[in-house]
Amino acid sequence: MVQVYFHYSNTEGTLIDRCGTAVANLTEARDRAAQIMRSMILTPSAEDWRDWVIHVSDDDGEEIFDLPFTSMLGKPH
Repeated sequence: MVQVYFHYSNTEGTLIDRCGTAVANLTEARDRAAQIMRSMILTPSAEDWRDWVIHVSDDDGEEIFDLPFTSMLGKPH
């Protein structure tokens, strides 16, 4: 198991995940990032999530991968 952190950013700033989540591998980390993204999108709000990105980092603060919300929402027409 490895501890990964899911930080969120848009053009206005970054929300830092200080707790992290233990995952077995990169597939589980990606699945968890997608799950978090779905949860945020489905929560009623006026937020336009297309500008947001989830950044997945390891214990050393190194970014492993990022996942833009547009990968789930698509780009505006």
